[in-house]
Amino acid sequence: METMKRTVTCGDLRKADAGKTVILNGWVHRKRDHGGISFINLRDRYGVTQVVVDADAAESLKRIADELHNEYCIAVEGTVRPRPDSMVNPEMNTGEIEVVAKNLVILSRCEVLPFQIEEKSDAKEDLRLKYRYLDLRSGGMQKRIKLRNDVTFAVREWMQAHGFYEIETPTFIKSTPEGARDYLVPSRLYPGKFYALPQSPQLYKQILMVAGFDKYFQIARCYRDEDARGDRQPEFTQIDIEMSFVSREDVLTMIEGLFGYVFKKTLGITLPERFRRISYDDAMELYGSDKPDLRFAMEMQDFAPYVADSTFQAFKDALSNGEAERKAAAAKGVTIPGGGVKALVVPGKADYSRKQIDELEGAAKIYKAKGMAWMKVVAGADGKATLEGGASKFFLPAADGSGAPADLAGRIIQGLGAKVGDLILMVADSKRKIANVALGAVRSKLGKDLGLCDPKRFEFAWIIDFPMFEFNEEENHWEAAHHMFTWPQEKYHATMETDPGSVKGDLYDLVLNGFELASGSIRIHDPELQKKVFKIVGFNPEDAEKKFGFLTEAFKYGAPPHGGIAPGLDRLVMLMAGETSIKEVIAFPKNSFAVSPMDDCPSEVDQKQLDELHLIIKYPEKKE
Repeated sequence: METMKRTVTCGDLRKADAGKTVILNGWVHRKRDHGGISFINLRDRYGVTQVVVDADAAESLKRIADELHNEYCIAVEGTVRPRPDSMVNPEMNTGEIEVVAKNLVILSRCEVLPFQIEEKSDAKEDLRLKYRYLDLRSGGMQKRIKLRNDVTFAVREWMQAHGFYEIETPTFIKSTPEGARDYLVPSRLYPGKFYALPQSPQLYKQILMVAGFDKYFQIARCYRDEDARGDRQPEFTQIDIEMSFVSREDVLTMIEGLFGYVFKKTLGITLPERFRRISYDDAMELYGSDKPDLRFAMEMQDFAPYVADSTFQAFKDALSNGEAERKAAAAKGVTIPGGGVKALVVPGKADYSRKQIDELEGAAKIYKAKGMAWMKVVAGADGKATLEGGASKFFLPAADGSGAPADLAGRIIQGLGAKVGDLILMVADSKRKIANVALGAVRSKLGKDLGLCDPKRFEFAWIIDFPMFEFNEEENHWEAAHHMFTWPQEKYHATMETDPGSVKGDLYDLVLNGFELASGSIRIHDPELQKKVFKIVGFNPEDAEKKFGFLTEAFKYGAPPHGGIAPGLDRLVMLMAGETSIKEVIAFPKNSFAVSPMDDCPSEVDQKQLDELHLIIKYPEKKE
């Protein structure tokens, strides 16, 4: 191999290199034979170079060229020559030249491929994952893995330049309740005891703040035993960050600077210096989601003011039942918003068919909506805009003078800002959150259906002022909306125990194009305040000591005010690459069943290993 080791890569050569003798190593991407001349596109991760075996080449060279097939790994020695002007390929960086082969060596052969290696493979996902080493050769995967590398390097550059230490935290930790199930690691030395793989470095980075390392970050591996989906994997990577002596605004400003640098460095895109701030309540009311896609407007509106004058009993019942539920909850000291009727104006889509509307209604029903009403805005006989179809009869006067007031349709159209040709969609429920979330799902589907989600456009926003607690109606107790270590905003400290439902936490999420990209908070550093939070959520002192004693103990020794955030590296790179699944930016992901088809992981282990760990496998009972 020493004699045929590459001197240049397949992406290096240009017209200025004409006349040079070079050696290339790579894979046969394509081979074409034309009248005794062989053209070989040779590929490595740097690019593609065209290699030519001319008609007057030695017979031994021609025989080797004839043997070549796609994905053979070869070495080529040859001379660089310019291509004729008529044969220049402007789509290739090396398109002005070709290498005339003098020597060809087959380094290894390739069996029949399970799928063709293209820029973007059309093979099914499990086949791609089974032969991931082939899939990773594709142009698309090579570019995305490079982007991931570049983003990670840019993060480290910025963090180091701004005084952050990169500190590793343990991979084997104590199991603590953090929302998802832990992956557990049995201890051979201590039978019956287990380590957990970290769902995040949360507790350790807080302890680092107590230790005086006021600016910490880590490209951290995290593990959660939960169902996989497009933007979730059992193992994932966070850009984990924590800072001392900061306010919420300090953390937000820091991330804006970091992301501005990363996008400029890797994509050449200039982001706004400041991302918009949206309260949680406004996000739910306007978009029906705490991770709204802001690449398109189409904000939801309150339709309740038009219900009383209508004859739509279903809408009236939703509001009256919601009010009854609100009063009943208030009697228990629980604050809930009551019922809601929300509307969405879809510009220019009055021509939607009933089938298309039914598909939108299906999206709403996934999120517990009982149904979705609709009306179209059309020009009436007098030329003025009016309502037609669907639920419009409940908002129009009847022929006999009964029904809704004559001006109601006009008030609705004007109030919603609708125009002739628009479609109005409505969802009602006695629980306002259901109305919001269900119609928000319809909004998201419309954004995709109407082509409003440009993958090359990046719309960031901070969602702030999250509820600190939420009431579990089934179990009749308060729960932490995010986690128990969030700092309640100062103005709620005095009333926190008597009115948990009104408390806003110093929580913040960064959202991008409909995805939650990062989540963080200012943390509790006061042990007494922490005890109050534990008490509200029913976490007794004994359990708190057992699960978090090492953290609360550390806080007794001069803990500084601190806060942090953890952007998801996988999701960030996925969105920067214009993809919708993090599998496209992870070298070796699991499939939708948390299985790796390539190495058949997870797999059984032999009895000797189980005996060493003092484990007995109890299999689920088979259903009759």
